[in-house]
Amino acid sequence: MDDIAGHGFEAEGAFIVSDAIQADDILSGLAGKRVLVTGAGGFIGSRLTERLVECGAQVRVLVRYTSDGDAGWLDRSGVRKAIDVRRGDLADRDSVTDAVRDRDIVFHLGALIAIPYSYLAPESYVRTNMFGTLNVLQAVRELDVGRMVHTSTSEVYGSAQTIPMTEAHPLVGQSPYSATKIAADKLAESYHRSFGTPVVTLRPFNTFGPRQSARAVIPAIAVQMLAGRPVKLGDTRPTRDFVFVDDTVDAFLRAGITPGVEGETIHTGGGREVRIGDLPEMIATAAGVPVEVVADETRMRPPASEVERLIADASLARAKLGWAPRVSVEEGLARTVDFIRANPTLYRPDEYAV
Repeated sequence: MDDIAGHGFEAEGAFIVSDAIQADDILSGLAGKRVLVTGAGGFIGSRLTERLVECGAQVRVLVRYTSDGDAGWLDRSGVRKAIDVRRGDLADRDSVTDAVRDRDIVFHLGALIAIPYSYLAPESYVRTNMFGTLNVLQAVRELDVGRMVHTSTSEVYGSAQTIPMTEAHPLVGQSPYSATKIAADKLAESYHRSFGTPVVTLRPFNTFGPRQSARAVIPAIAVQMLAGRPVKLGDTRPTRDFVFVDDTVDAFLRAGITPGVEGETIHTGGGREVRIGDLPEMIATAAGVPVEVVADETRMRPPASEVERLIADASLARAKLGWAPRVSVEEGLARTVDFIRANPTLYRPDEYAV
């Protein structure tokens, strides 16, 4: 596995495992574990898959079936030959059960996540995020899996009512996407309470980094800026709590192996608010290029759907998982810019604005 060690990038998008997060005594417990990752071809899922291989786990992944057999970012990864790739659909119970069979740990990251599309096709979000999660929970229960890590999102809170936001913050469905994630979270909670299903819910705040779709705010800004274009930006007022992807992945690994956290919902956040309107200058500093910002009202959410403020209290993650972010926002932005620069063919600046 020497080809996945170290830190750096390969041509055409292959992303080598970062050395930013080193394995410790907790993570050494993953060696030999039979694990499944749903949504493994995506931004966070592919990084998690690589880290699991690095920790010595026996990794199976479930990716959405496509006619060309695409496995997302895993097709560009150095671990591709070291993992068992299963293709199916979260909404199909048989393919989920087949993927979950004989696993010790299930990391459930598969979901539809694009908020704008959820306004246009909410039923598809219900099918994937709600029924898909139900299928995973039922398979974990029936097949007696030892641990399931379910993925939530800070979007389930809507705009912050109290600061910083603890896990006890009220849940508010401000978009069809967030409503389906609330339902999925409650299904996970209900399976633990009703059947003793060993599920822990991880609730990441705003993860960013290499491989993130340029529909997300940070890569969208960076792609336009590096192309020498004015940055088209929608609402500049909201604030977010950004966490670098390697730190989020570290929390997933810990949630998969730490004893006694079944039934918990745990935040991963840095506790730092960053205003969307400040990101262009921060990214310009990381990139060493000038920036021009132009307003684009077509990129605004419906007013009552906009999440104005997010900032996490992650003290439970520190107490239960021994987790805290290690990569600053500024360092993470620099790594993201480096990745986009190294892989220009992966991004088309004419298509992206936020």
